[in-house]
Amino acid sequence: RPGRAAVALAPAGLTLALGLWGIRRGNSMWRDESTTYQVAHRSVAQIVRLLGDADVAHGVYYLLMHAVFALWDGGLLALRLPSVLAMAAAAAGVALLGHRLAGPRTGLAAGTVFSLAPAAQRYAQEGRSYALVCAAVVGSTHLLLSAVARPRKRTWTGYAAAASATCLLHEFAVLAVLAHGATLLCARVPAPVRWAWAKAASAVAVVLAPLATVSQQQAALVGWIDSPGPPELLGFAALALVGLGCAKAAPAAPGPLPLPALALPLLTLPGATLLAVSFRHPIYVDRYVLYSSAGLALLAGAALEAVLRAVPRPRAAAAALAAVAVAALLPCSIQLRTPQSRLDDPMAAARAVRELTRPGDGVLFMPARRREPILSSPGEFRGLRELALARHAVASGTLHGIELPAPRIRARMLTAERIAAVTDPPDQPLDDTPQERVKREVLDRYFRRCAQREVQGMVVVLYARPGAC
Repeated sequence: RPGRAAVALAPAGLTLALGLWGIRRGNSMWRDESTTYQVAHRSVAQIVRLLGDADVAHGVYYLLMHAVFALWDGGLLALRLPSVLAMAAAAAGVALLGHRLAGPRTGLAAGTVFSLAPAAQRYAQEGRSYALVCAAVVGSTHLLLSAVARPRKRTWTGYAAAASATCLLHEFAVLAVLAHGATLLCARVPAPVRWAWAKAASAVAVVLAPLATVSQQQAALVGWIDSPGPPELLGFAALALVGLGCAKAAPAAPGPLPLPALALPLLTLPGATLLAVSFRHPIYVDRYVLYSSAGLALLAGAALEAVLRAVPRPRAAAAALAAVAVAALLPCSIQLRTPQSRLDDPMAAARAVRELTRPGDGVLFMPARRREPILSSPGEFRGLRELALARHAVASGTLHGIELPAPRIRARMLTAERIAAVTDPPDQPLDDTPQERVKREVLDRYFRRCAQREVQGMVVVLYARPGAC
């Protein structure tokens, strides 16, 4: 029976080791991380100005990362290390939740399952807010248990404050608060406890309301999200069914609340709510509710404890099960640490531009929102001319800058002998704005393809006037 410290430290240490393994990911950085990197390097005033136009949902995270880079500008390591540490804290928190609800062995099993989960391994190494949100949700869940066990004004105030801070880090964390309310209903706690939660949830809603209002005005930024299809629905259903199966296998155990009553709503309610809303306003992306994996880990840990308790040699069975799990997950773990595991790689695109161009060449981004390579790796573009840019992203208070009108872009393109175009892969739909149409028309009519480099999620093409390749 491991002690409390071992229950927390073993999963945290495992998560930390997995997070540091291959943390640079082949010196790659996908587009969302590129946004974090370049926004966090702006001044506080510039970040605040940007949030009025875009990405207010990530504003608190950008300010936190600005502080990180102000203390230590360690490039990719500084970008991802906060997520590694947050995921390690989340693993320790999941283990301690299992300890509180069902005993130390369940806690140790739950923390280990959480650490090894591919989602935890992936987002521990991403410079985005999801690992921090996951850790904060686990922390607020601990405060919920404390408030239920010892319902005092101070404990409920602490819960409300922690949940509010978590929701400011990412607004969809409010669905975890909703799951906590469902837990209290399932567990049939006394009415005064439910009323205290309702008051705390109301305080969270008041704190979150301004952020949600501004975020709704920026809804066009998530216009790329499609309505849920079979992959999303089947993926969610599979996890929910696994969770239900584990809940049935888990034994009853003393604790502030029954473990299934806490874990099942946390696993299912946030994702189900986003999926339901997404049939009218598409908004479901699984990483937005990454913290739901804590619920699955708790259920799996309880089920594993029940199974291992029933076998003749539980230690040998546990060791064998761990070995099988590591062997099964190893190919996925290795792949997650490669550039190919992410949607694209703006840093590789920037290096390709440098290899194909020479000083004085022009450069275009097609579409304009693919300007991440020059924003995160400006040194690779030194000596090149941006032919379409009117105002830089920082000066304009935008994510990607403001482009010239189509006639001005045309005129500037016609002054160039060679142009490097950073484009989406061929299977992506083309933007139909006047600026994008004129870029394609001028390149097709007056230029010839000289060379091409395909990198993860992007294509860099060098165009030149006939005879100038």
